[in-house]
Amino acid sequence: MKHLLLGDEAIAQGAIDAGLSGVYAYPGTPSTEVTEYIQLKAKGERTNGESPIQCRWATNEKTAMEAALGMSYMGKRALVCMKHVGMNVCADAFMNAAITGVNGGLIVLAADDPSMHSSQNEQDSRFYAKFAMIPCLEPSNQQEAYDMMAYGFDLSEQLRTPVLLRVTTRMAHSRAVVNTVEKPREQNTMSMPKDVNHFILLPAFAKRNYAELVAAQPTFVARSEQDGHNVYTRGTKPEKAILTTGIAYNYLMENYDARMGCSILRVTQYPLPAALIAEMVKDGAKEVLVVEEGQPVVEELLRGMVPSDVAVKGRLTGELPRMGELTPDSVRRAIGLDPLPEHAPETIVVGRPPALCQGCGHRDMYAALNEVAREYPSPRIFGDIGCYTLGALSPFHAIHACVEMGASVTMAKGAADAGQHPAIAVIGDSTFTHSGMTGLLDCVNANANVVVLISDNLTTGMTGGQDSAGTGRLEQICYGVGVPQEHVRVVVPLPKNMEEIKQVLREEIDYPGTSVVIARRECIQTLKRHLKAAKKQ
Repeated sequence: MKHLLLGDEAIAQGAIDAGLSGVYAYPGTPSTEVTEYIQLKAKGERTNGESPIQCRWATNEKTAMEAALGMSYMGKRALVCMKHVGMNVCADAFMNAAITGVNGGLIVLAADDPSMHSSQNEQDSRFYAKFAMIPCLEPSNQQEAYDMMAYGFDLSEQLRTPVLLRVTTRMAHSRAVVNTVEKPREQNTMSMPKDVNHFILLPAFAKRNYAELVAAQPTFVARSEQDGHNVYTRGTKPEKAILTTGIAYNYLMENYDARMGCSILRVTQYPLPAALIAEMVKDGAKEVLVVEEGQPVVEELLRGMVPSDVAVKGRLTGELPRMGELTPDSVRRAIGLDPLPEHAPETIVVGRPPALCQGCGHRDMYAALNEVAREYPSPRIFGDIGCYTLGALSPFHAIHACVEMGASVTMAKGAADAGQHPAIAVIGDSTFTHSGMTGLLDCVNANANVVVLISDNLTTGMTGGQDSAGTGRLEQICYGVGVPQEHVRVVVPLPKNMEEIKQVLREEIDYPGTSVVIARRECIQTLKRHLKAAKKQ
């Protein structure tokens, strides 16, 4: 069966066809479409009497990772999905899952974003696989992404370890024809771990588990050498070699001419295949160009795996750019070919920087906040991750910091601790439940003089309108954390309510303690969808 699929969709279909029982995720570009596809294709469906695939959005990546580990504990196959910065959020559970091992197959999908198209950094998730000492898969095309799901689940269960699947934006969001199986594999039957102590990380048990993980490393390397995903091709001029990984292989092949005669080692499974690298050196390689998307992970590792007289080149030595995505042109230059003719920059199309949608409630919230902030000599407004981060740009210029999910609340607290007044945090409803609640508890415990402004658009707007974990319960959450009920205020951000909103903000700024203002109005995009759906009924 053939389908035209995004890389994300190929991963999702591969997981379904491999007998998936549960996917757990927090939306984040470029990973979001994996879970959305599974929700569309598999939610509520029963195949051969099996339970439907569990596929609700998690509150954050840590809870997603833990739920997936729980599904694996029961012998079922689980997938957890996130963008690269989400790996930081789930790192505690992820690292310790390598120590507990798995029962049912467990794949962790990390979608990296080199060039930071929609991200705060361009970290490389392959570091996490090396850090945790677990296998990592990095498909070079959509067909491999599909096939690697079944392979990855099998590998996970055979080796009793989580497996990291790393893709990048171009892989996740480009399409290709994918051949799929006609009949999905049945889900695993529920089964308990043979040794529950493996999942109890008391020091005595953890030390034993860690020793087993270390002892398993040669097996992990052997599988990367023997299972056929890593391919070495000896060239006619083997003194020059190219080691390429994942999607970067495509950029190489767009430019490579067989007459160049270089040996090529294509790596799509880690740990690095030491035997294939040794074979490449034995064949006479004196110079190895490393072509990899992301940070110089392989380039650094390779320096410790080849003799000192073998020159390792790539991002660290300037042949390839140190930052950002690779391109066919940058790879072309790196392999010594003349650049192709460049097209003149387009002058007709005017650049369109991102902006808040017309009619968005965040606009009215910022309009009111800016007016009130100007009444104070030195206001500081700490922003967060979401659509409302665009409040930093024209015409609002409303926030003074934005670091990572949840930082607005605790940075405002730290600023207040230093003597700043007013100290205001702006955070969205989904980001608040993701990472802001614990910071609010810190504020309450210290009676910090901060105002937390939750811009509640009733969805996870930045990634396309997925469900938000706290919808309909934000006031109760704030009460439960300990914010006095009289200082949890709700306003509706509309122009007609501007004076009321400004007065509420003034009152809470002047209150010497922790307060919360919830500016609630549905996202204009999801509202349009809901109205359209209602007309069809």
